[in-house]
Amino acid sequence: MVKICCIGAGYVGGPTMAVIALKCPAIEVAVVDISKPRIDAWNSDRLPIYEPGLDEVVKECRGRNLFFSTDVEKHVAEADIIFVSVNTPTKTRGLGAGKAADLTYWESAARMIADVSKSDKIIVEKSTVPVKTAEAIEKILTHNSKGINYQILSNPEFLAEGTAIEDLFKPDRVLIGGRETPGGKKAVQALKEVYAHWVPEDRIITTNLWSAELSKLAANAFLAQRISSVNAISALCEATGANVSEVAYAVGKDSRIGPRFLNASVGFGGSCFQKDILNLVYICECNGLPEVSNYWKQVIKINDYQKSRFVNRVVSSMFNTVSGKKIAVLGFAFKKDTGDTRETPAIDVCHGLLGDKAQISIYDPQVTEDQIQRDLAMSKFDWDHPMHLQPTSPTAFKQVSVVWDAYEATKGAHGVCILTEWDEFKTLDYQKIFDNMQKPAFVFDGRNMVDPEKLREIGFIVYSIGKPLDAWLKDMPAVV
Repeated sequence: MVKICCIGAGYVGGPTMAVIALKCPAIEVAVVDISKPRIDAWNSDRLPIYEPGLDEVVKECRGRNLFFSTDVEKHVAEADIIFVSVNTPTKTRGLGAGKAADLTYWESAARMIADVSKSDKIIVEKSTVPVKTAEAIEKILTHNSKGINYQILSNPEFLAEGTAIEDLFKPDRVLIGGRETPGGKKAVQALKEVYAHWVPEDRIITTNLWSAELSKLAANAFLAQRISSVNAISALCEATGANVSEVAYAVGKDSRIGPRFLNASVGFGGSCFQKDILNLVYICECNGLPEVSNYWKQVIKINDYQKSRFVNRVVSSMFNTVSGKKIAVLGFAFKKDTGDTRETPAIDVCHGLLGDKAQISIYDPQVTEDQIQRDLAMSKFDWDHPMHLQPTSPTAFKQVSVVWDAYEATKGAHGVCILTEWDEFKTLDYQKIFDNMQKPAFVFDGRNMVDPEKLREIGFIVYSIGKPLDAWLKDMPAVV
């Protein structure tokens, strides 16, 4: 029986290993983490992450060939294949601060593997890592090898949150990078055989190590670039009276471009896009490519611009002040169908509104009050450090309340900001919301979820990103 161990029971490790266990009943899969609360949650009826379809997969395999444990060293020592899925946060100080990946947790995982291993291992990079990480990991392992043979593979994940289980069942591609040596090729083949249980062979791509590592960063950078491109056009649409949805539809009909990732919004979030682009920027700078690094920096600049533009729209529309005004925020997660708030645009929008002394009432169907208060109190890159190393939540923001109902959030509000595209926001009773709000009542739609004309008929003043401006807004231009 092949034994697989995954170090790190987060968004990547948990779902990926659960699907491997489901599809490969003859393989024993252990997911290990030093965080006891996280492992306890994986072993309970309430999993630590929300992902459609995940509960069913875990419940079918758990206790059969899928195990969650804090006994890290035991399972690492016994495993044939070790997936490493630990955090790779952006450095907050020292060389490369604000751009480079912090490989502290990766390095300690590698040293621990070297300490406890008594048999040959295949080590698989699952976390997003900078190009050439494998080389660093190899050096640590070979210098501490005690005669044990290690093969390092890169097997980046390409999951989209909200559809992770579906993505794992039917991936566009599985990418495996390894050394072009006899041992490296053998290791690639061993991992390929795991995925071949359910992934068609033509979708399993094998490359050299560096291509696999760079492909992950490049894929996320290209996706983020599309979002920043359409968001840049949305600003121009507002200035000219064009409709960004119509422009994006026309552009997306070109088969060379395609329609996906062309929805204008308040900005992209999530654990990967910004981090991976910053990483790419740093690698380009280290390799003497300033023009290339500046190109990718601009993708993040446009994303930041879009968030500040949205906040300025809110403030300028409401007589240039939101001080003491209640603003309802609908949606805090970075996208629908996930409880993940990492790098969500809602954080920057809320900070902007709080800076102008707004009273904020937040409703999100999947995000807890504790999480929201932590996110608003945390420094920029703290979210990517393990929970026990994050600063404990200081006193909550008194200007922020978190409620469990959209109507409660909007009651008595001066304005409503829609920041996550949860389906339920399309079907809210906006007449009821309008009746219970202060007048004039504003809706700022950061996801183009609502029909602006219908809302204007009710009496709202509506701002939709990239759509022709309400007459009211034309008189109150937002300056960034």
